[in-house]
Amino acid sequence: MSEKSSNSMAPITRRPAVRVRLRRVNADRSKVYPPDGETKAWWGRLKKALGTASSPFVEASLIQLQAAARMPCSGVSEVGLNAALAMIEAAAPKDEVEGALAVQMACTHTAAMAVLARLAGGSWTERRVAALGSAEARLLKAYALQMEVLRRLRHGGNQYVRVEHVHINGGAQAVIGSLKVADRSGSTGSE
Repeated sequence: MSEKSSNSMAPITRRPAVRVRLRRVNADRSKVYPPDGETKAWWGRLKKALGTASSPFVEASLIQLQAAARMPCSGVSEVGLNAALAMIEAAAPKDEVEGALAVQMACTHTAAMAVLARLAGGSWTERRVAALGSAEARLLKAYALQMEVLRRLRHGGNQYVRVEHVHINGGAQAVIGSLKVADRSGSTGSE
């Protein structure tokens, strides 16, 4: 193994993801509060993780994440919510649009994994297996599409083709660069 490839296996060092603690309000909702020792910078870290300067956007996102971060057959999961926040922070949204997309991606991933857990956790009828499998496939496809949308938001929708090898056989001609061709009306355009 070369030295370069062995260094590529080094662990990634970055600051631990922003986390929350939950205090249960009712069966469907919990109040979020900072973990021990993180009270001063905590809300700012949440804003940065979600790519916003808006406190209402953070509050709404946390409510949406709580709705999605339920483990099967249980209430709101602190572990699930913190995992979703880590995923969002890793996406590094730059504004509210990217932040909302990152929240959707985290919720879609959580839902897909919950369906997969249900599929694996029971002896279902053939019809139920087909329904759960179909739901799983749709959720995973939605997640892949969300990843593509995020890529396009950041890099634009343009595609570039990079040609690395060109073979020209004997007697053939090749043109490198833009080619201007006169159309029938006599004007030139790029082809």
